[in-house]
Amino acid sequence: MKLFGWKSAGRDVRPVLARYGLWSGGGSPGEWSDDYAAQVRQGYCRNAVAQRAVRLVAQGLAGAPLAASSPELLALVTARSGGQALTETVAAHLLLHGNAYVQIMTDPAGAVVELFALRPERVSVEADAGGWPVAYRYRVGERVTRLMADGTRPEVVHLRGFHPLDDHYGLGCLGATAGAIALHNAAARWNKALLDNAARPSGALVHDPGDGSVLSREQFERLRTEMEAGFAGAGNAGRPMLLGLPGDATYANYREASRALWRLAILPLADTIFSGLAQGLAGWFEAPWLRVNVDKVTALAEDRERLWAQVNAAGFLSDEEKRAMLGLSAEHAGGVA
Repeated sequence: MKLFGWKSAGRDVRPVLARYGLWSGGGSPGEWSDDYAAQVRQGYCRNAVAQRAVRLVAQGLAGAPLAASSPELLALVTARSGGQALTETVAAHLLLHGNAYVQIMTDPAGAVVELFALRPERVSVEADAGGWPVAYRYRVGERVTRLMADGTRPEVVHLRGFHPLDDHYGLGCLGATAGAIALHNAAARWNKALLDNAARPSGALVHDPGDGSVLSREQFERLRTEMEAGFAGAGNAGRPMLLGLPGDATYANYREASRALWRLAILPLADTIFSGLAQGLAGWFEAPWLRVNVDKVTALAEDRERLWAQVNAAGFLSDEEKRAMLGLSAEHAGGVA
């Protein structure tokens, strides 16, 4: 029997996948660029709003307190490789590209000594006859490195976001936001050009009914008020149009926004990354697991305090049942934080 029961009685029972994926951007003239490098330059390197949004999640995850099944696993994941912060880099790749590839490097004895996140746009899938990945090719210029993906000890771990139209590659945020980013960048360039032109307006609104009539005072005042509300003032100059949450003004304060960031963005992404890494490293570590130690996350302290109080007040529960509800089961009791 092959790993995960994919082969049984000498017969491959896995479904057939498209060998090179099913989806292509298929951009046409006049649409936003489908090239990932161009999208990164426009959407991350040159757009403060998009960059800040990605950094909030990626750096939040990188600074999160972690717990692991062993000190060796924790040290491996938190160590820097070539100056690279693994979790921050992987998180950013997943958000922007939709795929993250972590190379597992071993010493001559076969023990894992280093984890390194590869540039996702340089990696391509090598599939077998059934379309299932057996290796990954990492290309830099003319040099290609082949990394095995099959077996209990793969050379690379592939983490990817959900893509409904592709069997091999995940879907990132940049493609979907390319239009909004282009509009925001164009607005910033227009505002700068206006300032360079001594802030002179590019046009005027003229009322010319043709019969010589003029606006009444009431009509004029109403029009002026609407124009000032819609276009005048520093608050309307270069107003961000990207990545805003509808209803974000309803957050009572920074504390609520921070809690939402962790619950809706950082923790789900952390689960994707750490569960994938643990599965990929299962050939070297016994029953490995990695997770964010939410008890030590300051932004979630009030949530945990409320949960502890509710569980502690439940007199019909045993101490063991209370520990299990609080995530302090025997599985994690011996973990390293």
